[in-house]
Amino acid sequence: MTAVELPAVPRVLIAEADPWSRDLLKQVLLNVRCDARLDLCADGQQAMSMLSEIPYDLAIVDWELPGVDGLSVLRSVRQRKRNPPLPFILMSSRNDSASVREAIPLAPTAYLTKPLNMESLTERLQGLLLNAGEEVFCEVPALAPGMTLSVFLERRREQADGAPLMTDVQVAVKRSLNPSGLDLKLLEDEIKTDPQITAVLIAAANSAAQHHGSPVQTLAQALHRLGTGQSMNLILGLALKRSAKLSDPCLADYAERYWGLSLHTAEYARTLARLLDLDQERCYCAGMLHRLGDLALLRCLQEWQQAGGALDELEEVGEALAEFGAAYGSALRTRWRLPLELRELIASVYQLGGGVYSREALVMNMAAQMARLTEHEGVEELARSRTARLLKIGLPELMRMRK
Repeated sequence: MTAVELPAVPRVLIAEADPWSRDLLKQVLLNVRCDARLDLCADGQQAMSMLSEIPYDLAIVDWELPGVDGLSVLRSVRQRKRNPPLPFILMSSRNDSASVREAIPLAPTAYLTKPLNMESLTERLQGLLLNAGEEVFCEVPALAPGMTLSVFLERRREQADGAPLMTDVQVAVKRSLNPSGLDLKLLEDEIKTDPQITAVLIAAANSAAQHHGSPVQTLAQALHRLGTGQSMNLILGLALKRSAKLSDPCLADYAERYWGLSLHTAEYARTLARLLDLDQERCYCAGMLHRLGDLALLRCLQEWQQAGGALDELEEVGEALAEFGAAYGSALRTRWRLPLELRELIASVYQLGGGVYSREALVMNMAAQMARLTEHEGVEELARSRTARLLKIGLPELMRMRK
């Protein structure tokens, strides 16, 4: 099949159980054909039903689907003897010759092994969905008539893509490569200050597709569980999303300030945890993620502008952050199923609830208070606070941390 035979707007089915891999495939495909009509599903039975009812122009299916596996889906498609045959990309974590030989008689258009090579996948999709030299450009959908900023932000809260990237992911991956491949420790050093990358990798490492071990709560743990290929794919995929970078100067300035607050909180949390012999990286991670909602809201404000909405940069941005920032953060942490223990540490940044607190929760609360101090404010009042007394941290230690 060639792109000439495709309709003006191709319809594509993506069948992949893991939500993060499914989203990655969606972003790669939309980067090739932003106008494509996409249907997504997570199990083989649903994929078979959709393929029997809808005349798709391309199917991208994982072999390891729950229920009916992807090879059975492909077999079912080929038994219908469609002419010309449906282009069908079969993905699998199986790279042994026996599996390849099993699939070949069913004539998949491509057999791609996981973790996927994104460059190879992109080239395949370009060959299937575009004529030679063709590019497709898509306008950002305009706002519905009468749409207000408040309603827009309320509706976007449950679908927001998260924070803008504060790291150049292409540069980060390039710096992490050595002659033997991607070095996870180098990669961690490159991306550990980015809240969005940290949150996504932790969420992906805790997805049902990983289904093993205790919950992942730090970036290093997430990288180790996902491995080099999947980690790199997820990071590069984030850069393909709409508004991954903030181009509006006012919004970018707000983001820099919230990012700076996250960095300072994370560093203070790690220093305090080290001093008290607690989990440094978990505390650092909680500090890094505590402003994720505010950053995600800024990204949605840029989407509002791109869709044609007006924005009073000083007044409305501040009002939107005050009204929706916390709710965006809570919604993201819940939807991405970040571990409860990590969410509790993030919550303790803002306030300590009643009852007994863990020492790590106290560390997070103290770190946040220190990060909010201006350069002209001393730590004397903090040293007299209840949090400092519970941690048994005195003025000398706090003063050393401020240097």
